[in-house]
Amino acid sequence: MAEPQLDVKKPSVRIQSHKENDFIEVELDRQELSYQNLLQVSCYELGINPEQVEKIRKLPNTLLRKDKDILRLQDFQEVELILMKNGSSELAEYTPSLLEKPCYNSNAAKMTY
Repeated sequence: MAEPQLDVKKPSVRIQSHKENDFIEVELDRQELSYQNLLQVSCYELGINPEQVEKIRKLPNTLLRKDKDILRLQDFQEVELILMKNGSSELAEYTPSLLEKPCYNSNAAKMTY
């Protein structure tokens, strides 16, 4: 039996990093699309604190600043979280393993391929 399709938008998200360039797909409810929701869900999935994020960039070079920008995202569009600079003025290189955190979407976590 096929699972019902949820009304979600699925951007691909990663942390800006020189050593890690993999993306993860996050699911955002289309009824709750906002800059804040993208930030919260992405940070949860990536295991970082939203307060660590300085900017959100739609690749290759567009800053996302408001809810209207998020509404224009397409499924699988690549988005990058740029973290605040730490004391040594380099970007934080914290990229936790995705296995360290449970998946935000519990149904997705139970899927097998």
